[in-house]
Amino acid sequence: MSQLPPNPTNLRGAVDLSGLVNRPQPGEGDAGGAAQGEPVELPSLFFQGTDANFNDFIDLSMRIPVVVALTAPWADPDRALATVLDRVTNDLAGRIVLVQVDVDANPQLVQAFQAQSAPAVAGIVAGRPVQLFTGALPEDQVRDVVAQLLELAAQNGVTGTAQVDAAAGETPDADADEPAPEPPLPPLHAEAYDAIDRGDYPAAITAYKTAIAQDPRDQMAIAGLAQVSLLSRLAGRTLDEIRNAAATAPDDSDAQLAVADLDLSGGHVDDAFDRLLTLFPTLDAEGKEAVRARILEYFEIVGVEDPRVGKARARLASLLY
Repeated sequence: MSQLPPNPTNLRGAVDLSGLVNRPQPGEGDAGGAAQGEPVELPSLFFQGTDANFNDFIDLSMRIPVVVALTAPWADPDRALATVLDRVTNDLAGRIVLVQVDVDANPQLVQAFQAQSAPAVAGIVAGRPVQLFTGALPEDQVRDVVAQLLELAAQNGVTGTAQVDAAAGETPDADADEPAPEPPLPPLHAEAYDAIDRGDYPAAITAYKTAIAQDPRDQMAIAGLAQVSLLSRLAGRTLDEIRNAAATAPDDSDAQLAVADLDLSGGHVDDAFDRLLTLFPTLDAEGKEAVRARILEYFEIVGVEDPRVGKARARLASLLY
């Protein structure tokens, strides 16, 4: 993540960026009208992004790095990721702002960020998008990714900090409309979410498996189990460790499964599928079953409607039959 993409092609067309076309980039004039490093007064560090208001955050990214979380309210792993992102944003004390986008309500932004599944996390620096990761990563990995985003922002002169306007935190009028409360999670889903939040992935896996045993059609539990199983397998392992093991042992199915997990968690969905489907014909019956089971998990994580899943499913079928 050493430099920005040459053009913000991932956003053009779906969101109007015409206001940025002739704007100087950091280091080329006024950098959006504020000296770099200067505090920017904001009502909060946390915002809801929509198709209608998103240009405001593109403008803001000229001064402060913006992290965009594309989430779905119905997905349990999204809740765990939201907690982690909130904590990271608070800890950085204004060095980033966090914008949450509901993928169900904002189709233009889903298209703009090419979000094929939820959750997906991206950044915006100087009006330009930076793809970060897909899925709910462990907190230490999220912090590493955000640290890299801050380094990238500094290299491009985007070093402002948000200063929260204290007046914005005043209690609103009692007569103001309040959002309807979210419906409570089913008990086992809530148990799994709480376990994910405290990093107890085995407990979350147990809760999801129990939910599935009670209702084999519980798609939220099936997808949640696949997500948290991925998190559990990656927990405590470094990127270099996983990739080096795979590079030095190309015929080791466990090492290849681990790097496929890493690819998927980072949003490299096609790479993850291709790695395992290329490995599949070289394995014995036991190894083939392990790879098949892992690919089926990936289908749940990515989403069965995703066209990449359709292609991988067809390729897997041709290998099986």
